[in-house]
Amino acid sequence: MNSPATAVRGFFETFNQGDIEAILAFYEPKAAFVAQPGQVAEGTVALRVAINGFLALKPTLSMGRYQAILAGDIALSIAKWTLKGTGPDGKPIQMEGTTTDVLRRQADGRWLFVIDNPWGVGILG
Repeated sequence: MNSPATAVRGFFETFNQGDIEAILAFYEPKAAFVAQPGQVAEGTVALRVAINGFLALKPTLSMGRYQAILAGDIALSIAKWTLKGTGPDGKPIQMEGTTTDVLRRQADGRWLFVIDNPWGVGILG
């Protein structure tokens, strides 16, 4: 995870494996995750609950176009995504969006999510 792009691609791969602990390793301990517009989970405990909600869909998360803007040890990461899964009713579902995330380089060189907003500007309504 020595670049924001490597971290984001690794997150997508790890998410598809469904291992919540491995997924949480991509976040700083006090990170914020926009689970839905208007609903922000902050910290590891809240992130675990929110992300498990998505993992319940048995999803496949695909990454499309990607761009990162760096300013020292901070990165703004923007990526198109598509999620396909199975809803609680057993029917297929598909969601898509453009995530806007903030990552920070750690002392060991890894890039971790500080803010994960999979809805991008969609949180504005």
